[in-house]
Formats: sequence, C-alpha cells, structure tokens
Amino acid sequence: MASSSMDTEAAGQELKGGGYTVAATAHAVDSDSWQQVGLLLVIGFNCAYVLSFSNLMMAPLGWGWGVACLLLVGAAAWYANWLLAGLHFIDGQRFIRYRDLMGFVFGRKMYYLTYFLQFTTLLLCNMGFILLGARALKAINVEFTHSPARLQWFITATGIIYFAFAYFVPTISAMRNWLATSAALTLAYDVALLAILIRDGKSNKQKDYNVHGSPAEKVFDALGAVAAILVCNTSGLLPEIQSTVREPAVRGMRRALLLQYTAGAAAYYGISVAGYWAYGSAVSEYLPNELGGPRWAAVLINATAFLQSVVSQHLFAVPIHEAMDTRLQRLEEGMFSRYNLTRRFFARGLIFGFNIFVTALFPFMGDFVNLFGSFALVPLTFMFPSMVVLKIKGKSGGRWSRLWHWGVIVFSSVLCVATTAAAVRLIFNNARIYHFFADM
Repeated sequence: MASSSMDTEAAGQELKGGGYTVAATAHAVDSDSWQQVGLLLVIGFNCAYVLSFSNLMMAPLGWGWGVACLLLVGAAAWYANWLLAGLHFIDGQRFIRYRDLMGFVFGRKMYYLTYFLQFTTLLLCNMGFILLGARALKAINVEFTHSPARLQWFITATGIIYFAFAYFVPTISAMRNWLATSAALTLAYDVALLAILIRDGKSNKQKDYNVHGSPAEKVFDALGAVAAILVCNTSGLLPEIQSTVREPAVRGMRRALLLQYTAGAAAYYGISVAGYWAYGSAVSEYLPNELGGPRWAAVLINATAFLQSVVSQHLFAVPIHEAMDTRLQRLEEGMFSRYNLTRRFFARGLIFGFNIFVTALFPFMGDFVNLFGSFALVPLTFMFPSMVVLKIKGKSGGRWSRLWHWGVIVFSSVLCVATTAAAVRLIFNNARIYHFFADM
C-alpha cells in the first residue's frame, strides 16, 4: 500500500469553517499521479456493467435518440465533473469527501443528505456488481453442465471474493498494483466481445431496431435509459477519488477526467452500440447470453469480465470502507496492524453480508442501474456542484453564470423526479412477476 507524508497529517488534522469540522481519514491522501487515477477511471467504468448497457441504454431509445443521448449525457457528465473537480479547494481548504464539501458550504443537513445519497448509490452499485459477477460465473457454469446451479449460489461466491479483495486491498491508492492486470483483462474481453459482435452482426439479417411498447412504456423506458447512460459516465464520488491525486490536484483530476471521457468512453460506448447493432431491440440484458461462437470465447469473456469486476467494484465501494475504517480503526496505527485488521474484517463483512443478502432476494440487473442513476447520481452529478458555485460566488459570478447554474438545478431536479419514477415503476413490475424459488 502506498503512503505519504500526507497520511500522517490527515490522521490528525481537522479543517474548520462555517461551523463545520472536516474529520480525519484512515486512508491515503495526496499520493497518486493523475495518470494512475485516469487509468483507474478508464478501467473502472469499462467494467462488467458494459455487458448490460446495450439493453439498458440503446434498446429503449433506438438509434437516433440513443446516440444523441449518449453524446449529450456524456458531455454533460464531463462538464459537471470538471466543475466539481474545481471545487476541491475552497478558501484554501481541501475537501476529500463530497459530504464534507456540502456540509462546509450548506451545513449539517446537506452533509447528511449527501451522505445518504452517496452511500445509497454506492451500496446499490455494489449490489449490481455482485449480480453481474454472479451472472458471469453462472454463464461459465452453463457451458459445462446441463443442470447449472442457482444464481443465488453464485451471488454468494461473488460477494465473498469481493470481500476478500476489499479486505486485503483496503484503499484506492493500494489498487495501483492491480491496475495493469485489470487493464489487460478489460482489453481481453473488450476485444473478444467486439470480434464476436461484428461477426454476429454481419450474419444476423433479421435485426429489429424498433422501440416496442405502449406510449407510456416507451416514455418510462426512455427515462430509465437516460439514467443508465448517466451511470456509465459518472460515479458520485469524484472528491473521494480526487483526494488521492498529488498536487496540483485540480489540474491532475481534470486530466484524469479527460482520459476517462475520451479513451474510456470510446470503449464502453463502443461495446454498447456494437451490441445493439448486432442484435437490435432483442438484445439481452446480459450481452454474453446472445453471443454465437465457440465455447472457449464465451468462457473467456465471462471469466475475464468477472475477474476485472473484482478490481472495478472496489473503486465504487471505497468511500463506504473509508468511512467505517476512519470511525472504527486506530488512525495512528497502520492499515495492517492486528487491531485494524480485525476491525476491518468485521466492517467489510457487515457491508458485503448485507449486499449479498439483498442481491440474492432481488436479482433484477437493470433495476440497480436505473435506480441509483436516477435517484442519487442526478443530484450528486449536476445539481449539487451548481448549488456550491452559486453559494460561494454569489452575485460576483455574473448574471449569465447565475442563470446557467439555476437552469442546471431546475432541469436536473425535474430529471431526477422523472427518472426515479421510471425506476420505481420498473422495480414494482419486476417484483410482481418474480418468484424467488424459480430457477434463476
């Protein structure tokens, strides 16, 4: 695990302002290069979730609206994160957590609201990762037996493996030794997947690109697709990731974002569009289920996607681990002291035990993506940064700047309500038709 002089400082410092205190942290601060963080973002967002994006993003929208929304939402997410990266320092103080930033500017209520939205997002995201990893393992199992095990067994196995990685690789900075392996795995399943998609797309002459359903269903499904597109572009935890970037942190984080929204987006958008092109509106919610070709190709794609997800899921769960580590561990001791190892074991076990249980009860893949994309990521990505800018700049920002940020706040509020309604509707529909003891 990486360490720096800032670790010791972070363990004892308390930043005060506006009646709000920023707590210390058990994790490393100011230790990583922007190139490392950029690579982490690229492979983090090119995770196993891309195997569902053709169904979640393109099928409900079709070609015209689908491509337009990919570009517009991607550009908007880039701008919003670029703006948020510039808020890492306020009045000379560095904010290493999103909730600390909001609490410092707006007070305790916004601290707790941000805490709730962010951790809800991360918990749902981790459940989605567990479900995706389980489906990859089950797909491998199907290739070798005619009576595969139930999905819930693979959910349990996936959660245990994720727990082990989170226990022994406790922080974002500690992931640096795994980035090359994760990048190789990402490249392996991306290339194999694209090759099969191109072949299947050329041989499939009966592709249907029409958007099906009643007018109301089309509207709700389209809103869910917009939420899914947001999910594939942002995480709601940029300040936590930025906290690991060495000075100058703002310029470094923005360079890392540039890498994510160019090279990274080209990959996950490419897979999403290629999957829809190959199979049309009938594309499966788990893309490898559609693939033709030899058994070894299906096994390779599912195996590499699963192994890569072990690393990627950790990025989206680290803020929860950081909060519990800071609260439960002895900050003056190392992360691998006997006391801290014991505390971390029970903290990680509690988180993953809860996530495994809920995921096994409600294995609806698309619901995880749509719900946390609408309910939490819309305000975290768009609304809150504009609120901070309006608060700290006031009238000095200029009339057009104020109008712009108020427009962002109003539009994102409407989008949040609409997409959340669509996600809740999808959950109720799936819950009504799902039977726990049915073979999954």
